[in-house]
Amino acid sequence: MYKNLRWKLLTIVAVFVAFFAVGVYPLLAARYHLPIPSWLKAYELKLGLDLKGGVQLHMRVNTDDALRITTTSVSEQLRDSLATSGITATINPTSPSSFRVEGIPQDKDSVFRAAADEIAGTQYDRNPLPGGSYEFRMKPNIDRDLREQAVDQTMQTIDRRVNELGVTEPSIARQSGGDELLIQLPGVTDIAHAKDIIGKTAQLEFKLVEAGPSSSKDDLLKQFNGQLPGDMEILPGTASRGGGEPVYYIVRKIAPVTGQDLRSAKPGLDENNAPAVLFELKSQGATKFGKLSGDNIGRYLAIVLDNRVVESARLEGRITDHGRISGGFTPESANDLSLTLRSGALPASLTSLEEEVVGPTLGADSIREGVTASVVGLLLILGFMLIYYKLSGLNAIVALIANLVILIGLMAYLGATMTLPGIAGFVLTMGVGVDSNVLIFERIKEELAAQRGVRAAINAGFSRVFLTLLDTHIASLIAALFLFQFGTGPIRGFATTLSVGLFVNLFTSIFVSKTLFELELSRRQTPALSI
Repeated sequence: MYKNLRWKLLTIVAVFVAFFAVGVYPLLAARYHLPIPSWLKAYELKLGLDLKGGVQLHMRVNTDDALRITTTSVSEQLRDSLATSGITATINPTSPSSFRVEGIPQDKDSVFRAAADEIAGTQYDRNPLPGGSYEFRMKPNIDRDLREQAVDQTMQTIDRRVNELGVTEPSIARQSGGDELLIQLPGVTDIAHAKDIIGKTAQLEFKLVEAGPSSSKDDLLKQFNGQLPGDMEILPGTASRGGGEPVYYIVRKIAPVTGQDLRSAKPGLDENNAPAVLFELKSQGATKFGKLSGDNIGRYLAIVLDNRVVESARLEGRITDHGRISGGFTPESANDLSLTLRSGALPASLTSLEEEVVGPTLGADSIREGVTASVVGLLLILGFMLIYYKLSGLNAIVALIANLVILIGLMAYLGATMTLPGIAGFVLTMGVGVDSNVLIFERIKEELAAQRGVRAAINAGFSRVFLTLLDTHIASLIAALFLFQFGTGPIRGFATTLSVGLFVNLFTSIFVSKTLFELELSRRQTPALSI
């Protein structure tokens, strides 16, 4: 026998059996109700929306929210700066991208302009109005960039959230490059829960309570002579944890610590063993939270989620990097809030435009037609190889079958999701595999025509074609990587199958195919080759 032939055969058999068990057997077990251990069933190849069914959501990102947040923040910074300079002015937002400043004394105009240039000069155009008033309007390029960033950040946040939900290979794509998103969630059955997780803004803020709680907004305003200061706002809450009568709080508009300062969040229990959310702050956030709590011992701190006070607690001491949010949570709601806080707040709210449920029946039809196409293509390829390359065609057939089994096993092991474009990737992989064998066989035929021996012709055929195969596979892999990087869900499914198939094909066309030739020639005293 050839050198190391026994070890080569054992390697091929071991690889084939391992990937057949991981990738193919779970599919057969599910189809024919065969016994299968739970640990192996966990590797069953996952199916995408087009094959398994699920939900498709068409949603709009309300980008005005992102502009409004920026406008409010800049206007409040300007108010604080003017107050420090002894200027009392009225500042009111007039639209998501503009605000108006009124009541600037003439003798303080130069001080105002300097503060305005420092705080808002790079983002807003300042237009003078009669009576010491000014209008600030967001610059068009800033407006455009903020809207673009809001959509991009929303897509990233949704992707993190649905992945934590356990949804594999979600597809989140922009529609026509605008502010509308198409979200596909394979295998999702609880649509309402998925929409709630995706659409929850989860803007977490920690704000000092200036007044409240009170069941009446008017009673709160009496503490300020009926006029709410410009740097404060009224937010709703509940009288007790877990529900109760609505109450109201007056809090500062500017939050010293926000959800952006969070390092992590997880469900836990409070001092009464009730479900709660435990959080940890980043180092910078811990510094800010330590100063906020240390400077305001004895005052109440409101934990605000999506402009609603979920808890108001008295600051008994300095708090740094750890904290807890409680408020009548159920275990599920505490887990959901932890998930949304970990994934980050949405920069803007979402409006649901349309939802569509893709049933598993359509997926079954797609699987059946895709498998039929693959089988027909495989049979045609096998017939061609047998007719044109005679008995050597059997070598290509065995290598091709090993290619497909290993490919399915690898995709299942890696947790990849099979989509209808992924099936197309399987068909293309068969073509690439056959093309590799054709290159090798044609080179062997050239060597035989040059009167070289069978063994020498086979060795030369494989060695001289290797660099060509390596070159073509690397070029195809680069194209597949670009498809994966810039494509949406279906395109990524195709790119994943193709990428894995290229690696597998190098193993089968070079190692498996040559080992089969060596095995056949080792059985003969006088080498001969049917090709």
